[in-house]
Amino acid sequence: MYAVIKTGGKQYRVAQGDILRVEKLDAEAGDVVTFDQVLMIGGEGDPLVGAPGVDGASVTAEVLDERKDKKVLIFKKRRRQNYRRKRGHRQWITVISIAEILKPGAKSALGGKKKAAKPAAEPAPDAAPAKPAKAEAKPAKAPAKAKAAAGADDLTQLNGVGPAYAKKLAEAGVTTFAQVAAWTEADLDRLDGEIAGVKAKAESGGWIAQAKELAGA
Repeated sequence: MYAVIKTGGKQYRVAQGDILRVEKLDAEAGDVVTFDQVLMIGGEGDPLVGAPGVDGASVTAEVLDERKDKKVLIFKKRRRQNYRRKRGHRQWITVISIAEILKPGAKSALGGKKKAAKPAAEPAPDAAPAKPAKAEAKPAKAPAKAKAAAGADDLTQLNGVGPAYAKKLAEAGVTTFAQVAAWTEADLDRLDGEIAGVKAKAESGGWIAQAKELAGA
């Protein structure tokens, strides 16, 4: 059985066990979310087609992760004007696993924490804090930043890694020598999709061997 759901302004054809990357949801890893905007259910008997949604139908899913998607490059050029602009953007996404497809009247067999699947709210323009309040909030951020960096290693000790590159690794979740020392070929391939050229840089610089020495020091 399959269903067509709508979330984040997009439509997805899903079946039980499918793993999807959708627009960021207002949920955390481990939550069970429910999608009420079911446009169609098919695969068993006569298909149910909504107008636009199937009343009483829903799809439940478990939130696996929340992370940034691959970088999208935006390049603008005006010929003969010496105008070139290159920008990059990484959109926040939520990774979910489809658990159940429920027809109208069916009850979910899942227990635990459940919530409606809603896109993460964007801050309203008129809700922006005034400048004095923004200045007062800065001291509160400092302890959280220090806490995040407390368990991290200085990755700039690796060959060819500067502060800017160390920041890219931290954004990808790599902050310690022990993580680098445990890299496999699959890990390097995955990271290469997030940070272009990191696999070649790691192999040429001998990061894994160097990280093992630094982690044991």
